[in-house]
Amino acid sequence: MFTNYKSVFTALAFGLTIAACTKEETPVTPGTGGQTGDGTKERFVIAALPIGSTGVADYLLTADTLSKGTVSTKGTGIEQDGTYRYYITHKNRFFSLLYGQGNPGAVTTYTLNAAGKLEKVSDFQAETVQVFTTVQDDIVTVKIPRSGNESASFYRINADQSKVVGEAQVNVVKMAGNGERAHFTWATQVGDKVFAPYMSIKGVSPDVFGTSYPDSAWIAVLSYPGLQVEKVIKDNRTSFIGRYFVDGLAVDEQKDVYAFSSAVASNSGKLTSTKPSAITRIKAGTTEFDKSYFFDVEKASGGYNLSTQLYVGQGNVILTMTSASEKGMYTVGKRLAVVNLYNQTFKWVDGMPAATEINAVAARSNYAPLDGKTGYIGLTLTDGTSYIYQIDASTAKATRGLKVEGGSIQGINKLTYKTAQ
Repeated sequence: MFTNYKSVFTALAFGLTIAACTKEETPVTPGTGGQTGDGTKERFVIAALPIGSTGVADYLLTADTLSKGTVSTKGTGIEQDGTYRYYITHKNRFFSLLYGQGNPGAVTTYTLNAAGKLEKVSDFQAETVQVFTTVQDDIVTVKIPRSGNESASFYRINADQSKVVGEAQVNVVKMAGNGERAHFTWATQVGDKVFAPYMSIKGVSPDVFGTSYPDSAWIAVLSYPGLQVEKVIKDNRTSFIGRYFVDGLAVDEQKDVYAFSSAVASNSGKLTSTKPSAITRIKAGTTEFDKSYFFDVEKASGGYNLSTQLYVGQGNVILTMTSASEKGMYTVGKRLAVVNLYNQTFKWVDGMPAATEINAVAARSNYAPLDGKTGYIGLTLTDGTSYIYQIDASTAKATRGLKVEGGSIQGINKLTYKTAQ
């Protein structure tokens, strides 16, 4: 299942020949050189999968800006071990997580040195996981069995120490309580709790990820750091929240929680949810869905459904959207839209390449500085070129930025550093 999902974003057959890359990072085309008022500089880490090669690993590239310039996988970057990697930044450290496809995973940690170059500070074996998020001082990961074993394993990785400091088990069959299994789509810190949305799945062949319950959404509320399930909240106005390996929650500046449903539940390979693709809300300080709030995105868009979301601040969200004919459990939309959660407005983004010219849109690890308007989305085009597009949510306009030569963009993250005095 995982291999098929990953290939939606990265399996590109352009027949390009990619030159061998060194394991050491070399200088990239400079940008504007971001620097804050206290002398701290910022640098962006772009993970890119070489195009035209199979069974190869991502490369980590760095740039001073996302708005212009060029970086390349040819002869530059730091090669990652293992074919499938996912990325997250916390406590000014960059974490590269290996998905072992049934084998043990790994967590590699990087920081920027005084020269602004990536430097490995830790590398340890860990479980292969399907969820990773930041909570307080930790990275929380979750290993979720799709069949057999009934316990999902939650792990706390201290971001400063880069080691596992806690673990908890959750019985996913007991949690579902309907003869199926709870399969967590993601997890998000909400106050001093962890909210973990899940989909109900059969967990048996030949329809492991199918369900007989397509028209409900569930969120498990867990304590922290104990990671004990305190309650499960449910809403029957939408299908499940998020998707496999996709974050479906956003927390705004008022600490209200917004839940995004793609309405892609299936049974025996057919989409079966009767609910629209929509956004619901959980008010700050509560653990129940707010019945007074319902944003029908499918209706607002004229029949499209959301596939991923990037919260950029002040109630503004960038969505990837699929048409009714494109809609699917693992499909990432190639049309972008901006919604405002407060006034429930919907606008298509102008300035993007036509959907027919886009091969893949990065599904996760896109970047937003949370300024209320700006988001950066990675795109790989059908001609083999990749760019980071800057989206202005206030105008719903897209501007082409940094070019990534020879690679399909897998993630965009930011770190800061101070130069030696």
